[in-house]
Amino acid sequence: MAHKVGKIAAILLVIGLLGGCQSLTGRTVGQNIDDANTTAAVKAELGRDRNSSLLRIDVDTNNGVVALNGVVESGEERQRAAKIARGVSGVKRVINNLQVQR
Repeated sequence: MAHKVGKIAAILLVIGLLGGCQSLTGRTVGQNIDDANTTAAVKAELGRDRNSSLLRIDVDTNNGVVALNGVVESGEERQRAAKIARGVSGVKRVINNLQVQR
């Protein structure tokens, strides 16, 4: 019986900690996971592009809004990166902060 009570206490502790995370950030665990998945998917699509400079782009996602940061070699690459990001499932909007290296 004590072993069962210990398991229940551990589960309640984890639930309490996860609930605390939400209250600190205002976001649920599910929202954080969705954004992490979106970020990974955008990075993967950028990596599939024939231009290796797109691999250096930093991708951050918050509530489905993807921010692209970093330096690219041309305006064309900047536009292509945004287009690729927009095509990923779960992306609501793209903020293109990419700078063209001159």
